[in-house]
Amino acid sequence: MPGSTAPQQPRLTRSGIRSIIAQTLLMLASFAVLFWSAGTLFWTNAWILVALVSTYWIVSETVLARVNPETLNARGEVVKTGTKGFDKLGLVVVPLLTICSMVVMGFDAVRFQWSHMPFWLTIVGVAITIPAFITGAWAMTVNKFFEWTARIQKDRKQYVCTTGPYSVIRHPGYSGYIVTKIAYPLILGSWWAFVPEGTLLVIFIIRTALEDRALQKELPGYKDYAQKVRYRLIPFVW
Repeated sequence: MPGSTAPQQPRLTRSGIRSIIAQTLLMLASFAVLFWSAGTLFWTNAWILVALVSTYWIVSETVLARVNPETLNARGEVVKTGTKGFDKLGLVVVPLLTICSMVVMGFDAVRFQWSHMPFWLTIVGVAITIPAFITGAWAMTVNKFFEWTARIQKDRKQYVCTTGPYSVIRHPGYSGYIVTKIAYPLILGSWWAFVPEGTLLVIFIIRTALEDRALQKELPGYKDYAQKVRYRLIPFVW
């Protein structure tokens, strides 16, 4: 129509910028803990992980800022109205376990050398990390409701995302994250790291089940979607 204007495209807001800054600081802090626990900066495996994570971070945040800034804007605040109770508990437990894992990996692989892992397993870890990162980034790119915590986003008029990796599995973001819980100990060469990382893996499997149950109960259309896309985390398996 004459005089009509095209709908304004979403843009990165202060909330989105705050999200990027906060997550960057957390990433740098985790690297600092890792090298501190090792007691040295001369740790090849750790620098391989730093390069992988940093590359993923820069690429994914750049793409999100251009393609789906709504996701970044929404992630500027962690706990919101409607956040499920199990996720509020997770916001305490998961960061503590993550820090614990970094300390264990540094102590085990370098400082005290409690165990030994052959370098070829580092290559395996890198090989499975890359598709995990791609899956997680892809999920955030296509799903503007990809927030930090599980909730029914009535304030944002949430609907079911069925595109991209969501056409194959229902929780691709969690799927990618869970793979990294296996990959990081392999990259850093720490068998003992599988204790905290394995605990995180189990927590996120349980979290996936709880969130999926809530979505089927409360989000219109999700139950039908779940009947069409049968797999939650592993394509054609589970």
